[in-house]
Amino acid sequence: MARERFGSALYLGAGLALVGAAGYAFVALTGHTLPPADAAAAASLYLLVNIIGPGLFSALEQETSRSVSAEIAAGRDPRPVTRNACLLAGAMLLIVVAVLLAISPVLTGKVLAGRWGLFAALLLSVATSAAVYVVRGLVGGRQRFTGYAATLGAEGVARILPCLVLAISGAPNAVGYAVAFAAGSAFGALAGLPWLRRPVEVSTLDGPRPAAGAMARALSYLVGGTLLMLLAMNLAPIVVTPRLAADAPTAAAFASAFVLARVPLFLFAPVQAVLLPALTRAAARGETGVVRARLRTILLAVAAIGLPGVLASFTVGPWAVQVLFGAQVRLSGAVVGLLGVSTVGLMVAQVLQPGLVALGRHKIVTLAWATGTVALVTLLALPGDPLRAGVTGQLVASALVVAIMLGALRRTLRTWENARSAEASDPASGDENVIKR
Repeated sequence: MARERFGSALYLGAGLALVGAAGYAFVALTGHTLPPADAAAAASLYLLVNIIGPGLFSALEQETSRSVSAEIAAGRDPRPVTRNACLLAGAMLLIVVAVLLAISPVLTGKVLAGRWGLFAALLLSVATSAAVYVVRGLVGGRQRFTGYAATLGAEGVARILPCLVLAISGAPNAVGYAVAFAAGSAFGALAGLPWLRRPVEVSTLDGPRPAAGAMARALSYLVGGTLLMLLAMNLAPIVVTPRLAADAPTAAAFASAFVLARVPLFLFAPVQAVLLPALTRAAARGETGVVRARLRTILLAVAAIGLPGVLASFTVGPWAVQVLFGAQVRLSGAVVGLLGVSTVGLMVAQVLQPGLVALGRHKIVTLAWATGTVALVTLLALPGDPLRAGVTGQLVASALVVAIMLGALRRTLRTWENARSAEASDPASGDENVIKR
């Protein structure tokens, strides 16, 4: 079992590396082979694709994974969840496409340099993102992480190879790059299908069937929480840069330091996909001790990864920003180091969130990220040193999110444990002691 988990972790790491490499390759190749205006438009498309995918459809992945895990833990066939997930993906797809079509004149004219071909590639990316995130939710919920890694690896390779071909063809163009990048997610979805054909052992066909409406309500909270999470993670440099318009080198250095400090978040990305199904099954069985133990183990891993990163941010962070990103201004160790501290806080939140989702506390997830985002926006708007505002805002926001999530998680687990103790002491009341999620 340990060897299997270690192998799955290696596959996930390799798949994630391929997806990350594909993103960097796309930006680098378009920047080196296209005219500046086209390269800028392609970079804008890249950002839009990554906002729509992780911002919207990753929430669908999480709720699908949770629902599949809960059905399997109850010994029921998860195929009704597959149907519900596909219906929700189709509904989200229609909504997103409708919104994009409504703003297409402004979006295409201002952001995509008037290239309607790039807008078509953006619509393609919405469809392929919906497909791959549904497949990942279905595969992850079954805890078939080799299949999950296959979706990552196939997506990365399917993006890198066509872009390389275009780059060496002698006739690269922005639309060709964009279509190749957008279509890559479709290959990721196809790569995960073989793991969905394997049957799941079920012990009963009775019991309540998962309702699409319940999944939709939970999904709406997760979508809101995920969008707010992305805002809390990435807003500071967007606000600080224009406030430092008179000092462009410092603004560029802060943006580079921000990107460098967020590297551990990228490396930590697969944690939720691996953690959520296991926590959901433990919660469905009432094994709160297992939930606590798993969260404690992952939080220790966060400390093992994050604390050395924070130390490095304080000591060699300013030097790394200058050497790796060519910054003309050397920031203080406090600025870079405290950005690293806020990153650790966000990593902790990424661990606590699956625990709350597994326990059915979707509303708390949205509330936590909303509170953190409001605090961040408020602090960024205050007069004074923009760098101090950016760093303070990130620290306060991440601390608030962690405090709210941790408090809710402790209260929920305590409620579950008290209810189970009462049920154990009075077996006759077993049918009455229902823990509300």
